[in-house]
Amino acid sequence: MTKIILIKHDDIINLDISVITDFVEPKLKKEEIISFEQDLTFDIQYPQPPDDPRELSEISEIRLWFIRIDGIYPWIPFLLNSKKGELARYTAMLVPHQFNRVNGIQYNSEALEIFVMHKLFIISDWLKKQKIYSTFRLKNMAQLLGYDVDDNFLKKFN
Repeated sequence: MTKIILIKHDDIINLDISVITDFVEPKLKKEEIISFEQDLTFDIQYPQPPDDPRELSEISEIRLWFIRIDGIYPWIPFLLNSKKGELARYTAMLVPHQFNRVNGIQYNSEALEIFVMHKLFIISDWLKKQKIYSTFRLKNMAQLLGYDVDDNFLKKFN
């Protein structure tokens, strides 16, 4: 069952991440965080004027809120529901990109590569601390973002 976290306009404006903290922290203490793997979606309530054509990931206040989340919980992609596009949206909040009418989101390739490698290192270490087997999970996350990671590479830090 997907867990939906409502992110309100005031949360974003005030950089209030308590909606995430209130969800994550009890699960970490009870060591039940794995049960929410790829289960989390965000419902972002940020009203825009009708003439504002920007996507949510183009709004600096929203991006800043996600940068704050990433600074505190850099392993949060482990929880994101990639089937519902949450990993791609989260990535768009943190990686420079452009939208293409035909091809959709186009990430800056160098920035995306740095982001993916950074997440692989962070999430690998975090998964080890949680005593969660990680090679398949890490490969899957990288593949969802367009990277095929060699098993030998993952063994170097896994």
